[in-house]
Amino acid sequence: MSDRPSPPRLIDVAEAAGVSLATASRALNDSTGVSATLAAHVKAVAAQVGYVPNSHARALAGGQAAIVGLIVHDVGDPYFGEIARGVLRETEKRGYMALISQTQRDPHAELSRIRSLRAHRVNAIVLAGSGYIGTAAEADIAAEVRSFTAAGGRVAVIGRHRLPVDAVLPDNVNGGVTIMKHLLGLGHRRIGVVAGPANLTTVEDRLSGLRAAASSVLDWSAVPVIHGDFTREGGASSAARLLRRDPGLTAVVALNDPMAVGALSWLLNSGRRVPSDVSVAGFDDIPVAADVHPGLTTVRLPMVAMGAQALELVLRPPASRPRRRRTGHELVPRASTAPPRRPAAGARTP
Repeated sequence: MSDRPSPPRLIDVAEAAGVSLATASRALNDSTGVSATLAAHVKAVAAQVGYVPNSHARALAGGQAAIVGLIVHDVGDPYFGEIARGVLRETEKRGYMALISQTQRDPHAELSRIRSLRAHRVNAIVLAGSGYIGTAAEADIAAEVRSFTAAGGRVAVIGRHRLPVDAVLPDNVNGGVTIMKHLLGLGHRRIGVVAGPANLTTVEDRLSGLRAAASSVLDWSAVPVIHGDFTREGGASSAARLLRRDPGLTAVVALNDPMAVGALSWLLNSGRRVPSDVSVAGFDDIPVAADVHPGLTTVRLPMVAMGAQALELVLRPPASRPRRRRTGHELVPRASTAPPRRPAAGARTP
C-alpha cells in the first residue's frame, strides 16, 4: 500500500479558496460569471496547493481539451521540424499543448490521424505538408475536414491550397522560378532535376516554377526529371540515376534541401567537384544547408513563421470564407553553385 499523498483535487481548491466547486471550475476555465478578481484569487490558491487541471476529465465532461493536433508528413524532415518549432512556440505562449503525429506522406494515414484526433476531442488541427494529386484519399480527407469543421472544429493547413480551410501557402511556384533563373543566369543550360514523389502538389508547384523560368531558354522536354523520396537517401539515389542518364549535366536542382544534400554527397563521393563540375541547388533553406561543404545554394522559406501563422489561424474564429496567408521567399546563394566550367551545348538562344 502506497503512502504517497494523492494530488490536489478541484474540490480542495474550492475549499481552500472559500468558493463553491462550480465557481472554482469556472474561474480556472476562464468561463463567464466569475469576476476577474475572484478568478485571480482562485488561480492563486490553485497554484499554492499544486492543483493541475485534468484535461482528459474536462473533455469527458463535455468541454474541449487545450490541445492542438499537429499532423506532419515526416517528423525527421527538418522542414517539418522548423514548422513544428513555430507551432510549439505559439502553443507555449497561449497555454496550449501540441499533439504531434506523422503520416510518412501516406494520405490514408493522414485520414486516420484526423479521425483519431477527433475521437480524442481535439478541437483544433494543423495539417502541415503537401496535398496529393489524383487520389481518392484526398477527397476523403476533404470530406473529413468538412465534417469536422461543420461540427465546430477548426483546421488550418500549411502547403495545401485545395482544402476549404484557412491556409498558409509557401511560395513554391515563385521559388521554383527564382532558383531556375539563378542557374540560367550563371550560364547553365544542361540542368537536371531531382524531385520528390510525383503525387505531391508541392512537387507539381515547384516543377511548374522551374518550367516557367526555363521555357524561353531551354527545351523543357529535354530537361531530365527524376522522382524519388523527399529524403537525403532519395536525393543521392536520384542524383545517381540522373547522372547515369545524362553525365554531361552542369547543374542539379533538388526540390527540397535533404534531397539536395544527398545529391551533393553522392556527387562528391563519385569524384565530381561541386561546383566546378556540377552545381547543386536546393529548396527550403533548412538549418544544415549553411553547414554542409560547400554551403548549399537554396530558396529560403519562412518555415518557423509558417508554423506560427497556422497556429494563429486555427485558434481564431472561422471567417466567412477561408483565409489565405501567402509567404514570400528569398534566394540564398552559397558556394554550391557557380558558372559552368565549360560551355554547355544543346541550348536554345533566348
